[in-house]
Amino acid sequence: MRRVDTQEYLTILKDLVQQGKEVSLLVSGNSMSPFLIHERDYVYFRKPNRPLRPGDIVFFQRKTGQYIMHRIWKIKPEGLYIVGDAQTVIEGPVAEEQVFAIVTRVQRKGKWISPGDFWWEFFEHVWIHIIPLRHVMMRLYAGIRRQGSCDGGL
Repeated sequence: MRRVDTQEYLTILKDLVQQGKEVSLLVSGNSMSPFLIHERDYVYFRKPNRPLRPGDIVFFQRKTGQYIMHRIWKIKPEGLYIVGDAQTVIEGPVAEEQVFAIVTRVQRKGKWISPGDFWWEFFEHVWIHIIPLRHVMMRLYAGIRRQGSCDGGL
């Protein structure tokens, strides 16, 4: 399999999104776990066709040129405040003009998930509000998974 530079590939996808296309991408990185897992899950995204809301997963380009996919935590007059599902540090303000796409659906563990599905709603409406507790909850989850794999699975 041929590997392509992520920045170069995302630049091409950004151009397609600006042309009105919906595109897909294999998740790269761990900032959106536990919802989306590195090199396991896929996201589909397109140009936003409605006002952005807290909980939306968006792609934006940092002023450094780096492309990021994170979730909107808050929207304030000075801009968007954004955080990955695995993170506790909130980034912002990010200008709304830096956002070029919104995630419309994901393939998680091989199953399609979109707005309205349990896990989508959980991460959009619950997980986004428990930022200080995330590290503790992720350690507990990891411990349960490790114990389950030693006991033959849960």
